[in-house]
Amino acid sequence: MQEFRSRQSALTAKQRKEWRGNMEGIILEERKRLGALLDTHTQAEVMEKIPQFWRAETDNFLSPPERVPPHLGVLMFNMERGVHLEEIREFLQDCPAIRPFDLILANELDDGCARSGNRNTARELAEALGLNYAWGLEFIELVNDENAKGFHGNAVFSRWPIRRAGVIRLPEQYNWYFDRQKRIGGRLAVFAQLEVGGAPLGVVSIHLENRTDGLGRQAQMRTILEAVRRELPDMPLILGGDLNTNTFDGRDKEDIGAIAASPDLRRRCLEGVFDYEPLLPMAAADGYHIVPREPRMTRRKPLPGGDFLPLRLDWILLKGVRAEKSYMVSTAREDFTFARPGGALARFEGAELSDHNAIWALCRIEQ
Repeated sequence: MQEFRSRQSALTAKQRKEWRGNMEGIILEERKRLGALLDTHTQAEVMEKIPQFWRAETDNFLSPPERVPPHLGVLMFNMERGVHLEEIREFLQDCPAIRPFDLILANELDDGCARSGNRNTARELAEALGLNYAWGLEFIELVNDENAKGFHGNAVFSRWPIRRAGVIRLPEQYNWYFDRQKRIGGRLAVFAQLEVGGAPLGVVSIHLENRTDGLGRQAQMRTILEAVRRELPDMPLILGGDLNTNTFDGRDKEDIGAIAASPDLRRRCLEGVFDYEPLLPMAAADGYHIVPREPRMTRRKPLPGGDFLPLRLDWILLKGVRAEKSYMVSTAREDFTFARPGGALARFEGAELSDHNAIWALCRIEQ
């Protein structure tokens, strides 16, 4: 852990650099060469050779609103790689349950992956919605030679100007190179300092590790809280993301099977999260208000035989900001009663837009 913190401190200058516009890709042969190094080197050693891991891609497309509204709408949404990008765009434009939204904290958005049409999904979504954005590289995917870039990461979208942005790399809890998905990289958070009516607002989009236990996720969250104190001091804060608070070790298939088979253990995945995931009481002790409080499912984890395990993974954390209301928003097709006739959502034939539901909160910045 000390080695990681020393490395993180040494790279502070890199973290503060931003990549304006479309982040430069890495040719296939070079991606393969870098990936092969992981047979004998650590992820941290290989990532040091790749500047894209240490910068946030940013762009400000939108001028500031003329007035500051009394409330800010905040949406947290794991978009499952942006595979259904047109449908996601319509969902964001038309779903009445997420009105208004001024800020989106998003996970799992591809850039140059064949599975999502080799598109820069974050940039395209920002342009389509007229939002400013910052995006950070989590993984370089190695398994598909048809990937133009193979980049995959997390993003902040904002109606307000992004004055500064960067990435917070998290201590490794699982080496994804030796997974069937075969990746360079590791979990991260993307931070941005917004200017809202002339005042700063700090926001962070977080993606914690699923293939670890509660203590591993707590270590990653501790790194984020320390970085936020350093990078976004003396301002209101809105953090959110897929924290993967599943209450078990995602590497333990037997444990997952036992939980899936037991009604009592399944219940803990919704109602007992604060007892099994120490990162949540740790954040609360640091002054964050955590929403939503209601034990609602935000992730449908598929199980053999067609069943799924309901999980509560997605959260918004507030400091110096009050949530006047918050709730889960379904992304299941059966709930798209608002879909415009003939539109992408109306034509959508999948069971769900994402394997995560979204979280929305109506927030007021405290004076």
